[in-house]
Amino acid sequence: MKTLKLIAVGIILLVSSAIQAQVSVNVNIGTPPSWGPVGYSNVDYYYLPDIEAYYDIRATQFIYFGGGRWIRSRYLPTQYRNYNLYNGYKVVLTDYHGSRPYSNFKNHKVKYYKGYHGKPQKSIGSNRSNNHKAYKNNGNSGNGKGNNGKGNNGHGNGKH
Repeated sequence: MKTLKLIAVGIILLVSSAIQAQVSVNVNIGTPPSWGPVGYSNVDYYYLPDIEAYYDIRATQFIYFGGGRWIRSRYLPTQYRNYNLYNGYKVVLTDYHGSRPYSNFKNHKVKYYKGYHGKPQKSIGSNRSNNHKAYKNNGNSGNGKGNNGKGNNGHGNGKH
């Protein structure tokens, strides 16, 4: 009888810790980055027209074309290490939930050309002070200004 009670208690503890672990994992997956636009839920990807790249929200990875193939990386490629994600426009792909957003790249590139700006966007982290400095890509830091101080292609981008 005592053994049966110990087994029951062990099972209950095991199940409760498994439930807590599952809740924790679900909360952390798919959280939009602080530089993402406010007001969207159930979205998997952003298209970044200025750098012709995608951002996978669930995997927290950038997807860009390089070396003849599409590459997934936690960081932007070297040539865009100073790109300011807070200031750059993000096209929210509300109608795509697959695993290869770049399958529509030819259309995205034409419809959302470099320099494209749709309706005004506010970043999720816009209430934080100095948010334009908060994203630091590949460990590089800077002052949040670029393009002669115009702020379109700033420094201070990277790890989120």
